[in-house]
Amino acid sequence: MLILFGAFFAYPLVFAINNAFKPLNEIFLFPPRLFVQQPTMNNFRDLFTIMSRERITFSRYIFNTAFITAVGTFGHIIIASMGAYVLSKYTFPGSRLFFKAVIVTLMFSVHVTAIPNFLIMNQLGWVDTYAAVIIPAFAMPIGFFLLKQFMDTVPMTLIEAAKIDGAKEFLIFWSIVMPTVKPAWLTVMVFSVQNLWNARASNFIFSEELKTLPYALQQIQAGGVQRAGVGAAVTLFIMVVPLVVFISAQSNIIETMASSGIKE
Repeated sequence: MLILFGAFFAYPLVFAINNAFKPLNEIFLFPPRLFVQQPTMNNFRDLFTIMSRERITFSRYIFNTAFITAVGTFGHIIIASMGAYVLSKYTFPGSRLFFKAVIVTLMFSVHVTAIPNFLIMNQLGWVDTYAAVIIPAFAMPIGFFLLKQFMDTVPMTLIEAAKIDGAKEFLIFWSIVMPTVKPAWLTVMVFSVQNLWNARASNFIFSEELKTLPYALQQIQAGGVQRAGVGAAVTLFIMVVPLVVFISAQSNIIETMASSGIKE
């Protein structure tokens, strides 16, 4: 049964990978074939040829997306974990109300908050800058929620023992709590990378030299039938980084869940 369901969910991925190496005559075959019969690299050559004709180089789009993804993911993990640590291990006036507010924000999609986000970014003068995409990524509620739930499993006796030994608050957070909740922040990392790597950011960034890779590549896909092969290469190019991050983090998550997570 697991093999059956695994094959069902793997089918779109295998089809997308093979599609990127198919010549045009195989892409438009009906019924479509899963595996490529005459593999070719022409789709990728055409992609780089098209991008080389543009005023902005292909490497610039890659840098924009990689920079936004790296900084946004790192900042989100640090800020969310610090906030989750305080809410999980300390009680102060309004702490429960604050956490309930975080839970409520999980119900709102990015489409609902798009206009308020733009107004705030505009007031701050961050429109058409990297900050318009990176700063909102720091406050994704799903990461805060997951980290807080995992930190609830860390026994307070462990933290108190570290304080008795003379450890300062930040040392406890960084050396004891963060390694213990490694499954949580690895999961948050996967979600954040997937979200930021695929972000078009067209609502906030208008300068061509700051635009992201998905936006540039999706413009190529709009070329119609003659660019179907290039479109298949684009699809593979966009999905490969989140896929690699997920596969890399998955083994660590499984290993950490099996060997750590002390509970009272």
